[in-house]
Amino acid sequence: MSLSIRNQLPGTVTSVTPGEVMATVKVRLDGGQEITAAVTQEAVQDLGLTTGSTVRALVKSTELSLATGPVDGVSIRNQLPGTVTEVTTGGAMARVKVEVAGGELTSAITKDAALELGLAAGSQVVALVKSTEVSLSNA
Repeated sequence: MSLSIRNQLPGTVTSVTPGEVMATVKVRLDGGQEITAAVTQEAVQDLGLTTGSTVRALVKSTELSLATGPVDGVSIRNQLPGTVTEVTTGGAMARVKVEVAGGELTSAITKDAALELGLAAGSQVVALVKSTEVSLSNA
């Protein structure tokens, strides 16, 4: 199955914490970082997610925010450090490609944000994504 989601990072499930309706799934990405996904219990069962399962963490580019450094005092658990490899701007929006350990991420942000943050190839950034915005698929 082909997907329009550009951000697809492979990894292995390290834990599944069930809740009444939702579960949190921690994934050790192939690059060594950890990412948390909040998915439905039904998805955990349908995908057969258990410790050791091989998965892909999927994040839409519109759900990937960027910061110029680690962010404290925020509920966003997933913070992946990386280096900007490309910035493409249009009239209102910008596409920013970020190299992280084990892969590449694409973020769609406003042109104004890219300019205010001074983003350019070589800039150090932290990619931020809420756990509720991380989807999982079988690898």
